[in-house]
Amino acid sequence: MNYKKYKGYETIVLEDRIWPSRKIEKAPQWCSVDLRDGNQALITPMGLKQKLRFFEYLVKMGFKTIEIGFPAASDTEYEFTRTLIEEGYIPDDVTIQVLTQSRIQIINKTFEALKGAKNAVVHLYNSTSTLQREVVFRNSKEETIELAVFGARAIKELALKNPETNFTFEYSPESFTGTEMDFAAEICNSVIDVWEPTKDKKVIINLPSTVEMATPNTYADQIEYMCRNLKSRENVIVSLHAHNDRGTGVAATELGLMAGADRVEGTLFGNGERTGNADILNLGMNLYTQGINPELDFSDINSMIEIYEESTAMSVHPRHPYAGDLVFTAFSGSHQDAIKKGMARMNKQAKYWEVPYLPLDPKDIGKSYEPIIRINSQSGKGGVSFILEQNYGLYIPKDFQKDAGRVITAYSDKMQTEIGAEEIYEVFLKEYVDIRTPLQLNYHKTQSVDSDWDLVFIEAEIEYNMQKHYVQAEGNGVVSAFCNSLKEILDMEIDIVDYRGHSMEYGTKAKAISYIELKNESGERFYGAGTSSSVGKSSLRAVVSAINKMILAQKTKDIDTEEEEIA
Repeated sequence: MNYKKYKGYETIVLEDRIWPSRKIEKAPQWCSVDLRDGNQALITPMGLKQKLRFFEYLVKMGFKTIEIGFPAASDTEYEFTRTLIEEGYIPDDVTIQVLTQSRIQIINKTFEALKGAKNAVVHLYNSTSTLQREVVFRNSKEETIELAVFGARAIKELALKNPETNFTFEYSPESFTGTEMDFAAEICNSVIDVWEPTKDKKVIINLPSTVEMATPNTYADQIEYMCRNLKSRENVIVSLHAHNDRGTGVAATELGLMAGADRVEGTLFGNGERTGNADILNLGMNLYTQGINPELDFSDINSMIEIYEESTAMSVHPRHPYAGDLVFTAFSGSHQDAIKKGMARMNKQAKYWEVPYLPLDPKDIGKSYEPIIRINSQSGKGGVSFILEQNYGLYIPKDFQKDAGRVITAYSDKMQTEIGAEEIYEVFLKEYVDIRTPLQLNYHKTQSVDSDWDLVFIEAEIEYNMQKHYVQAEGNGVVSAFCNSLKEILDMEIDIVDYRGHSMEYGTKAKAISYIELKNESGERFYGAGTSSSVGKSSLRAVVSAINKMILAQKTKDIDTEEEEIA
């Protein structure tokens, strides 16, 4: 790769810059350019019905300024503008914005399209960069200024002839980031001189990174320079229009706001020419997660995705910030465990949202908690237990979680795929719950040996290797007594490490589930669970499940030993 064919972008000298010490404390004035900049970048541009539906959705979100297109560019654009006005799609508090070049026939057609509008922004532009002037238009600086001034005068005159509409004027030095800053200030000030803004009649100076050419801090320097050098700054709304050629359109916009800008033009999901525009969803939600009102409604992200994908025939990337299918999902075991603990703390009514790996509560944008934790071979105990708890009401003890996590992630690894909640539940049932071979409990009865039930006597009928046995023993509680009754038949030591239980409602008529952790004479741990309408029976079924796993493990070990001896 011949990197030497490219040259580094020259930064401007702004040694006393102050933007790095500033912070964004409120939402900017928003302007959606989805229906213009976004639409013109589509392989198949939106039709009238699609544009109308998209416009209505933008209004519903709370946009007060919407750039609807370039009405002089085509019959479709013109018709769309007229339809919005004539059929009453535009609320009184919403301003439509239209784009025009500095050519009189185009300006005339633009004002014709706007007849009857209550509020409108007429957005004038011409290219100002060194490259555009020298290669495309072959204009001098003076000729470039003359073109901008001509358009500004024409717009002002036509606005005076159409007093029924409240007009706002906007000027963009297209390819601003490739323009000499002193010249950018000069041409913008020439336009300002024509428009003569006041406190009650402000103008918009829009400073686009038509092509993103440098790091975001350079754009911020340019914005701060312009804010310092624009005439009548108090009567000028400085607007940003960042593109994403370097992948930093959002960052550039945020730094531009810190540098003094008042307004942002962008699109949902960053749709736009080439790599797209600054993403207003990202920008707005970035404010939201800092405790700042974005003044746009992002509470139903799924509807936003739906209308975007239907209108543009494009898909939202699964890892798109805030909106993607996977952005609230953790596969890593350590991440899952941290999320689980964080969610548990949030359930105790913490003042602020603070959950590891989740900078945003998914419910704030209409997402559910269900996909937060998903299981594959990289997952761990925390993720498995979270899913079983959230979806099936199973509160598995900590050490039991480790074993279940190991078993279920191993299953996922074997299947070479992610496994869903239902499959996780099924594997858990198969591996741990109500296992009845080779040992099975047929019936039992208990009686207290002392008045405090500290000592319990149990009689039980079991089946072991298809043979019935009657066993009995005493113990410190029902579970202990049952384990003691089995030691002689099974010829093994059984120590109870942990026992828990809770009520449950999911999936069966069972009202209780019990969890048991047992230890054999070698110190190995085994886990089982049992369900029943009674807590007592569920605890004994849990013991049977764990012992069956213990027996199976011993048989496997014996077979391995025999094979080693033969070898």
